[in-house]
Amino acid sequence: MLLGGPPASGKSTVAEIISSTAARPAVHLHTDSFYVWIRSGFVPPYLPDARRQNEVVQNVMTDAACAYAAGGYDVILDGILGPWLLESFRAVCRERDLGLSYIVLRPGLDVVLSRASGREERQLKEVEPIVGLYGAFENLGALESHVIDSSTQRVEQTAEEIAVGLRAGHFTLR
Repeated sequence: MLLGGPPASGKSTVAEIISSTAARPAVHLHTDSFYVWIRSGFVPPYLPDARRQNEVVQNVMTDAACAYAAGGYDVILDGILGPWLLESFRAVCRERDLGLSYIVLRPGLDVVLSRASGREERQLKEVEPIVGLYGAFENLGALESHVIDSSTQRVEQTAEEIAVGLRAGHFTLR
């Protein structure tokens, strides 16, 4: 499962709940981890100069997620995973005969900015890139049915809505 959305939308918190309470063996992969492992030459991923770095990180994330899935684990990969990344994930999952679901958490921009202001030092808190990244998730066209507005939900409610939707096949990418 890919759990995407803008910064501070609650992806990691929800992914932690889903993976920790899963009935089957589950793995939570946090995309930020794949970036913080870069010790030298790191470029903030939202900058144009990060293109090559982002391609490498996406390949590593995809391989890791697929390896866990092939080993029998349910995988929750959370991060700023927008529609622009879906085709490469779809291709790899088709090639390896793995299912793929996609969910976007999109609380209101005011909620995102409020949450971001209280984030830890290494996490993105700058308003301009957050607003820009939020815009990338505003109009998802055919993928709007994969969006959950978690503005007024408790984290547990969002996790439950995702679990129910996954069981019903609502978030499956075909």
